[in-house]
Amino acid sequence: MLAHAFFLLNMKHTKLATALPSDRDLSTVASPKEKVLINLEIVRDGLYQASINDQITQQPSVHQGRYSKEPHGRETSKVSMMGLEFDDFSKQELLARLSKGVIFTPNVDHLMKLRCDPDFVAAYQKADFTVCDSQILMYASKFLGKPLKEKLSGADLFPWFCEHHKDNENITVFLLGGAEGVAREAQLRVNQRTGRKIVVGEYSPPFDFEHDPQECAKIVELIQRSSANVLVVCLGAPKQEKWIATYQEQLPGIDIFMAFGAVVDFEAGRKPRAPVYISELGLEWLYRLLCEPKRLWRRYLIEGMPFLGLVLAEKFRQLNLRW
Repeated sequence: MLAHAFFLLNMKHTKLATALPSDRDLSTVASPKEKVLINLEIVRDGLYQASINDQITQQPSVHQGRYSKEPHGRETSKVSMMGLEFDDFSKQELLARLSKGVIFTPNVDHLMKLRCDPDFVAAYQKADFTVCDSQILMYASKFLGKPLKEKLSGADLFPWFCEHHKDNENITVFLLGGAEGVAREAQLRVNQRTGRKIVVGEYSPPFDFEHDPQECAKIVELIQRSSANVLVVCLGAPKQEKWIATYQEQLPGIDIFMAFGAVVDFEAGRKPRAPVYISELGLEWLYRLLCEPKRLWRRYLIEGMPFLGLVLAEKFRQLNLRW
């Protein structure tokens, strides 16, 4: 639904700044275009009232970490949307640069959670790479006049990364996440696909483990004992980002930290991925909702719905409309 809304808005978004009629009685308006503009004005006014106490207006931007610069200190291209800076990479550009650092893959759910979770914001401030994991965000970036190059979801990046380094014996991976036995199954399948033991360790932690210091210490020890220098954390947001931010300094042997959500389930074959054409249409959220309604209905049908209003509000600010 959000994807189709952005598609329609993109058609004529450059003309939204035209004068809007002061009379909102739609029965007196003959032109369908004028009716749309009046409705947008009503939405704008409603967004203004809703945003008076909005925390996002006072929340600082989420900045990048230490390794997001190119060699010789030249800054990478950034796209800023709603307080978050995205690295504007293509697939090949990211793979060429990803030798050290923390990589997060924000989507609409992340952006909404960042508005109300200071600890999540603090975790994001330690990220060195933030790349777009949502076709809806791709539509939004185009609508806002700053299109991103490519959607780089964790579910795509991990197999690309393994393929890119399949002959690089210096890259070894530890998988953390999934239900019991899932990480092990993912390890076997990934190693079989790449033709070498690229995944050298795995662990599927118990539910709510992040609140158990002893369990977390055990996990840190498991990772340290492995020969892995890449840690892929698949716990869902914001748990995975917060765990990385908390324990990163205790894992000096890890060069690359990846927060990749359901990747371990996809790699183990436990969850199906949306068909490519559905993902490209921006409807992967609907596919996942239909597959896991009990787990995802609140995220997509309640928590994510205000996102469209936030994008419209940012567009109106760009157009210098008076609030």
